[in-house]
Amino acid sequence: MKFKDFIKGKSIGSAMFMAIFYVVVMLGIFLAGYSALPGNIDRLHVAIVNEDEGAYGKQIAKSLEKELPFKHIEKDLTNKEAMKELNDNEVAMVVRIPKTFSKDLQDGKTSSSIDFSVNEASATAVSSTMTQVASQINAQLSKQFSTQTAEGILAQLQVPKEQAKEMAEAIQTSYQGNIKIINDVPAGMQNNMLPMFLTMSLYIGAMIGSMMLVGAFKLNRGKATKTRLFTYMQLASIIIGVIAGIASTIISFLLIDHLEGSKAFFEMWGQQALNYWVCFNFTAMFIFLLGDAGMIVNIPVLLYQTISNGATISYDMMYAPFQWGSHITPMFYSVQAYFANIFGNTSAAPFIWGLVAVGVVAMLINIIIAWLLHRPLPLDKPEAEATAK
Repeated sequence: MKFKDFIKGKSIGSAMFMAIFYVVVMLGIFLAGYSALPGNIDRLHVAIVNEDEGAYGKQIAKSLEKELPFKHIEKDLTNKEAMKELNDNEVAMVVRIPKTFSKDLQDGKTSSSIDFSVNEASATAVSSTMTQVASQINAQLSKQFSTQTAEGILAQLQVPKEQAKEMAEAIQTSYQGNIKIINDVPAGMQNNMLPMFLTMSLYIGAMIGSMMLVGAFKLNRGKATKTRLFTYMQLASIIIGVIAGIASTIISFLLIDHLEGSKAFFEMWGQQALNYWVCFNFTAMFIFLLGDAGMIVNIPVLLYQTISNGATISYDMMYAPFQWGSHITPMFYSVQAYFANIFGNTSAAPFIWGLVAVGVVAMLINIIIAWLLHRPLPLDKPEAEATAK
């Protein structure tokens, strides 16, 4: 056989198609999805809480509204309400101007400060961006108040205006911004990406498992009824999920220092087992519908979810197609539940229930596809007799 005959083979054509297909898919999804950074930062929601009724507080609040690069700024919340929204990742940052801010500046106290609160238990891009924005605003305010406050103090001492201006530069700044971090995530990329890695590890295993278990369903038709085979397939996915879940949980606890406690262990194990079952049913839809070719669809869907899951880019910053997909795919709910459980103080329950809903809907779709597109084969005689009894 010559090389030209080999290269004309069907397998070579398929390999060429797959190479080009996944280049187009992967680059198309990743380059388009991540182009939301930093362009869509203005879509994030922030809150300004002004507790100061003095002139400085009102001035700063108006100035921040103009200078902050965000379209959605909430101004009618109490600090307690704003911090709850921050903890639930409904806002990306809370700027709080304390009640004594104007008075402290006028009295020349060095204790006056504005609090910039950021939630680290959120998408990586959000927490890092908010910290940078807070630092930049702090630098601007510090420069502004260092001169204004000093000149005001010197004016009260009846120092001549020109001399006061010169002396102002030598007076220590009375304004110090305070950046507060809630739900602190330990340093290290492995900690920031833990929710995504936990979810993806089970997703990939479930995606490959769906091809094998659906294959077993098809192979054993004629040996049992479709109802029994489908039930066996679901039970097998649950057992595999429980075993793979405990393996992934043990590895995580061994490698991640801040994970500890039996409660956290069993919560993670339970979610990992649930993840496998949900992801199995979700990926099995394409295998039931398209056969082995369903894997060609499953891989782009997986790549799509690496953006829509909210681990690196928050929901507000995503382009619309990724926002739509986050509601009907399992990874978003799993990642957000892990952020809440591992790092946050908010409830993971809404995300867990969302994950369950995706799994139940996917299983029902699989039932419909299996019953409509996969005709039952005549049962083997022993099995038919057993079923009749």
